[in-house]
Amino acid sequence: QLVESGGGLVQAGGSLRLSCAASGRTFSSYTMGWFRQAPGKEREFVTLIRWSGASTYYADSVKGRFSISRDNAKNTVYLQMSSLKPEDTAIYYCAAGIIPAGFGGDAARYKYWGQGTQVTVSS
Repeated sequence: QLVESGGGLVQAGGSLRLSCAASGRTFSSYTMGWFRQAPGKEREFVTLIRWSGASTYYADSVKGRFSISRDNAKNTVYLQMSSLKPEDTAIYYCAAGIIPAGFGGDAARYKYWGQGTQVTVSS
């Protein structure tokens, strides 16, 4: 089970940190990803982190503004979001899976999903 928290309302240029706490099993060997879905749009890849934390990937739209990290001892993944823009408004989902190289952006590859947390950025 994955549970996201930390969403909310923030002004443009502000910051938020999302957390994704895993329970029921150990996700230390899984790739963890964040996706988001804005109203009327398809779910899109945001970022991922490999099991060791050594490799991370970001969508071009968030590169340089968002940072993903994980604490395997706490079974938790974090998404630090800075310089937020109104177009970052979406429901943010945490996901976990055994993801082959090159398929990190494919939502269908992730087996476990959280319920999502709303992030709203006002202009």
